[in-house]
Amino acid sequence: MPSDVKELLATGAALTDAALERLLPGPQTVPHSIHRAMRHSVFAGGKRLRPILCIEAARMVAGTGQVPEGAADLGAALEMLHTYSLIHDDLPALDNDDLRRGQPTCHVVFGEAIAILAGDALQTLAFQTIAALASTPETTVAILRDISTAVSTGIGGASVLAPGMIGGQVVDIESEGKAPTAELVESIHRSKTGALITTSIVSGGIYGAGSAGAHADTISRLRIFGEKAGLAFQIVDDVLDMTQDSAQLGKTAGKDAASIKATWPAVFGIDQSIRDADQLIADAFEALAPFGEAATPLKTLAQYLTKRKN
Repeated sequence: MPSDVKELLATGAALTDAALERLLPGPQTVPHSIHRAMRHSVFAGGKRLRPILCIEAARMVAGTGQVPEGAADLGAALEMLHTYSLIHDDLPALDNDDLRRGQPTCHVVFGEAIAILAGDALQTLAFQTIAALASTPETTVAILRDISTAVSTGIGGASVLAPGMIGGQVVDIESEGKAPTAELVESIHRSKTGALITTSIVSGGIYGAGSAGAHADTISRLRIFGEKAGLAFQIVDDVLDMTQDSAQLGKTAGKDAASIKATWPAVFGIDQSIRDADQLIADAFEALAPFGEAATPLKTLAQYLTKRKN
């Protein structure tokens, strides 16, 4: 991994982890079980890609070269939402997985009931954290609107192609065992995974603009960048599921194929999937061209998404 990527990931993860440590209830907070379950999954060793993308988008739009104060809290809220989705995704009623981020999944350690509630609690705490951001009411509402739409079932403006994270999960469940089509796979990927990545970048840009408000063209370009990079991320995830083992992935390998899941390689093959991911990243870069050198960290992270091995 290039040193610039390592530094971006390490710095962003440190900012995010410090915010999460401050925002999450401690393990001794009553009731102990729920708070320990939340912390078990949040601090299980994730890459923090979504909060780092948020932080770097905020830095780019702010234009000062510095991370705007409070941006790490927004990133932490996005990581809470991501972790809640993983906890629920791993449940026996959904993907039924017992390994996540190289650790036993939440329901394996704490039982199904506490795992469900831990996911619920993380989602609630995420929105509580966003509501408390040091931003203008207009900025906070804009962030809440974008994020809540991205994690929804699609009600509130999301397109049929990308119905929101929860909507994408439903489509994914209902499509198991069916022959995957290009349209179906793109819909699932843009919603189940891509929507949260996109809103991480867009909400970071909204926050970075501050009280002045983000220009419509800026948000449009960030959204295009996020949609392209988010889809590339999931395509690579599909490829890794077929080409890496469980130890390398930190989760159970080969489950997509075993469940006859709708994946990009299942429709297009591995070689074409890799080419598609590379083209999506090139298109994502083009969307950020007007930002010049200020966009380098976001571009570096996007490139990393397609070159990672886990």
